[in-house]
Amino acid sequence: MTTTLRPAGPEERHDDGSRARRYDVCVNSRRVGGVRLATDARFGPTAGRIASLDIDPADRHRGRATVAALAAEEVLRGWGCRQIELTVPAEAEAALRLAAALGYTERSRTMSKPLAGSPRLPEGSLDRPLSEAEYPAWRDAALAEYVRTQLGQGMSRARAEESSLAAHGALLPDGAATADQALRILVHDGTEVGSVWLALRMPEQPGGYVVDVQVAPGHRGHGHGRTLMLVAERESLAAGRTCLGLNVYAGNAPARGLYDSLGYRPTAHLLWKPIL
Repeated sequence: MTTTLRPAGPEERHDDGSRARRYDVCVNSRRVGGVRLATDARFGPTAGRIASLDIDPADRHRGRATVAALAAEEVLRGWGCRQIELTVPAEAEAALRLAAALGYTERSRTMSKPLAGSPRLPEGSLDRPLSEAEYPAWRDAALAEYVRTQLGQGMSRARAEESSLAAHGALLPDGAATADQALRILVHDGTEVGSVWLALRMPEQPGGYVVDVQVAPGHRGHGHGRTLMLVAERESLAAGRTCLGLNVYAGNAPARGLYDSLGYRPTAHLLWKPIL
């Protein structure tokens, strides 16, 4: 029996060059599932995404998903894509095993923690809001860090800079005074040691979301990252948010260890692979 992809609708094309299309997964022309392919919003038209892949329950465990995923890679290669991303829920163990077998590796993971009880900061530590006067310098540093991180993920500098400006503009249109955004400075024994940016409301996030946390060079390794996370948890609870989420890149072992120790657990894995 032959497993193929059959277009299930017209291709979607947008002014920014992005595209998407749905396909039926078919076995000898019989529909057994569906897949949606798209170009990646962050990396641009040379990066593809398997946005969804579903096989009907009666046809699972027969290799249909494997063949469909390989066929999807061929479609994306034909679109001119040179890498593919997909997101797998943490509880989808079979999908994670399949992705690993097909050569996908983790780029980052989202994590979350239920919140209960406002945490107390360590002795000598306190926090305060970022002032409007401090905002331009903080913003420039945050933009530079975002660009550095995206360059490390293989994004071009031009696209990283464009993406950084767009993301900050969308989330912080009114700077430090933007509603539902908390920008806090951590002070330890009278010295500023770091900052945390917390979105109290964010699309597709059920609770608060840590957008960025930074400990100043020279003050790392002293537990200030943990304290900044406690600040984020306290601010989330004060805003009525009962869980806190975040994203951490695969290569950031210190941050992964910190979040694990604080009780954050994976909710989804962002996986990727190059295609030639």
